[in-house]
Amino acid sequence: MSDTIEAGWTLATVQQLKAMAQEGVPASVMSLKLKRPVTAIHAKLAELGITPAAET
Repeated sequence: MSDTIEAGWTLATVQQLKAMAQEGVPASVMSLKLKRPVTAIHAKLAELGITPAAET
């Protein structure tokens, strides 16, 4: 099973997302790295209670 949108969020993908959020990576960059829409990134961060870094 791959880490695509259809496959849902795997533990590894969520860990990557959390790590990038802690590093202050903007959601748009997370979107590119994880190959997911920015809306999906924002939704998952909100679900996890994480505030994304401000876009610059």
